[in-house]
Amino acid sequence: MLDIKFICDNPELVKENIKRKFKDSKLPLVDEVIALYTEKCAANTKANDLRANRNKVSKQIGMLMGQGKREEAEEMKRLVNEQAAELKALEEKEAELSKKVLEIQMKIPNIVDESVPVGRDDSENVEVEQFGEKTVPEFEIPYHTDIMAAFEGIDKEAAGKVAGEGFYYLMGDIARLHSAVLSYARDFMIDKGFTYCIPPFMIRSNVVTGVMSFEEMDAMMYKIEGEDLYLIGTSEHSMIGKFIDTITPEEKLPLTLTSYSPCFRKEKGAHGIEERGIYRIHQFEKQEMIVICKPEESMDWFHKMWSYSVELFRSLNIPVRTLECCTGDLADLKVKSYDVEAWSPKQQKYFEVCSCSNLGDAQARRLGIKVKGEDGKKYLAHTLNNTVVAPPRMLIAFLENNLNFDGEKYSISIPEALRPYMGGKTVIESK
Repeated sequence: MLDIKFICDNPELVKENIKRKFKDSKLPLVDEVIALYTEKCAANTKANDLRANRNKVSKQIGMLMGQGKREEAEEMKRLVNEQAAELKALEEKEAELSKKVLEIQMKIPNIVDESVPVGRDDSENVEVEQFGEKTVPEFEIPYHTDIMAAFEGIDKEAAGKVAGEGFYYLMGDIARLHSAVLSYARDFMIDKGFTYCIPPFMIRSNVVTGVMSFEEMDAMMYKIEGEDLYLIGTSEHSMIGKFIDTITPEEKLPLTLTSYSPCFRKEKGAHGIEERGIYRIHQFEKQEMIVICKPEESMDWFHKMWSYSVELFRSLNIPVRTLECCTGDLADLKVKSYDVEAWSPKQQKYFEVCSCSNLGDAQARRLGIKVKGEDGKKYLAHTLNNTVVAPPRMLIAFLENNLNFDGEKYSISIPEALRPYMGGKTVIESK
């Protein structure tokens, strides 16, 4: 969310940023919010004048009463009462205008970094770098749920009866792999100096609107009926919310945390080969990383964070690439974002497994996350987040890239990094 004074001082810059994001329908919001803020300031000025006059007249009334000039004092009291009604109306108007200004502020996109490529949508995202050789096995790789079924590791039919589409049961070695990946990711981030955290899995509406745009909220979040609570779509939501209305001494930055949680998403409009199976589901588990830091350090942390994901995936024999999201593919709060995509030998293409984002001070402004500098002055922190791993999507990449076939049975190689979490196994075999 942009500062209202910044919008008023830089309306053309804000409009140009909206155009770069190809969201021209939001252009009228800039002039609208400036007009409302100007009206609100005028109401505030007039209300302050009335308050000052009330204080002045109150002193005069006291003096007149002390001098025995009762009639004059009563006349001034009448004027004060009339102004009190006007003041109340102005205060109500100011509150209403403040609400409208905030609502529009939250719809105006954040200023994207100058380095972000201009593009309309994800089809115009730009590849940054590839890591690892793309494998092309000599045997045909089954669809990922068929791989799991060969190990008696999945039951979607039973899950459909219990919860409907978009759910699954994982079992046996596949379920163990799922948990092993999460445990490895947890320890991987702890070794990077991040503090492990298990957050609340539900958050209040003020936190929801503090961490994401209204469009994202409607597309993703499940509301708890009858309560001011939402199921989290990622632990980033409750982790950033942890610092709502806080002031952190500068010397304690950066705050680096890695969190585990289940995630719940509507996933509307899913379709295509990647959308079947367990690629897009309503419930999954995830290891996340977040950083809260000084503004001048946020880009350094951005590059560290996506590189951690690359390092982790390569340690599990999964080729990946980084893809920079263009302006039109950035959510409104984001300044810059990279997707880490894993190679799919089955589809012979990459697919998204991690998303690393720098949100500048947008979330901090909405949630009141401040830093106290050495000089005692307060300023807004910068917030960043990135997926460490999100099985089962990450599990799809793992299975496809570590699958073997001897002509009769399938097996899955267990990379060295994962063996301590799989009871020392180097391979698991199909049933």
